[in-house]
Amino acid sequence: MPMVSLADIQEAQSRLRGITTRGRLIEFRYPESADRCLFLKPENQQPIGAFKLRGAYNKIASLSEDERKRGVITYSSGNHAQGVAYAARALGVRAIIVMPDNAPAIKREATAALGAEIVFVGPGSTERQLKAEELAARHGYVIVPPYNDEQIIAGQGTVGLEILEDLPEVETVLAPVGGGGLISGVATAIKLSKPSVKVIGVEPELAGDAQASLRAGKIVQFPADQVSRTIADGLRTQSIGPINFEHIRRYVDDIVTVTEDEIREAVRLLAANPKTVAEPSGAVSVAGFLFHRDQLPQTRLNVAIISGGNIDPRMLEELCQRSVHSS
Repeated sequence: MPMVSLADIQEAQSRLRGITTRGRLIEFRYPESADRCLFLKPENQQPIGAFKLRGAYNKIASLSEDERKRGVITYSSGNHAQGVAYAARALGVRAIIVMPDNAPAIKREATAALGAEIVFVGPGSTERQLKAEELAARHGYVIVPPYNDEQIIAGQGTVGLEILEDLPEVETVLAPVGGGGLISGVATAIKLSKPSVKVIGVEPELAGDAQASLRAGKIVQFPADQVSRTIADGLRTQSIGPINFEHIRRYVDDIVTVTEDEIREAVRLLAANPKTVAEPSGAVSVAGFLFHRDQLPQTRLNVAIISGGNIDPRMLEELCQRSVHSS
């Protein structure tokens, strides 16, 4: 299984210069913060509102001229779709996106606005992958996978390099886990640069397949009807990618899971600052930090990645109102 090197991630970093936004770390204030500092890495500030632009751009920019002429295709519930659409437009490449018909309207509309052609299928993550593979075989499109790809992993790994540059003394980094692209890239960047830093994945209990896989030592798949119940729509993958799994096994210290209520509470707390507004998927690492202290390294300097901020305004309003009524 090919492994991503530190040089691969550094190369991706130079490709992304001037394309992605360098969001500075933001200190997060919470009640018992005297002995544990939490800084947020705000990937919600990217041009597409999520980290996915990094991997998508790195992948498409590394294609040959011939491959770019053929056009690219991907399968995604939202943020990767926008990343591919944005990167393809910037590089003058045709993009086709296979999306589930239950993807949030805010993500569907944003993807279409970037000029991509959208094909809709049912809600299962395997269903959209099969459709993309079928269309790629028929028309010669190049597949830009959402996570199971070395160039995607290297692109996402640039988040880890930036965290180390901005806070060299960081002790623990928490990252959300869906298909495993972000955590495998970040963990690789961090462990190959500073092995003493702990890297912890966080995912919803309802889609806790990465934790189950890490514990079992092999990839475990969760049923589509279960993972589709989590509010964290960007983390509804049924299993992690094989390439991602190898990186996770080698570089990730542990994976914790969070409940739906914990995710909602983290979204509410982050919404207090306009710069840290997070979609549910983007808030899981903060939920892990706040509510699973006993399962985490007892470190003073911690960073949680807000992976995206593309939340439907009505959902955000509803979550914040519910907090007012329940308090």
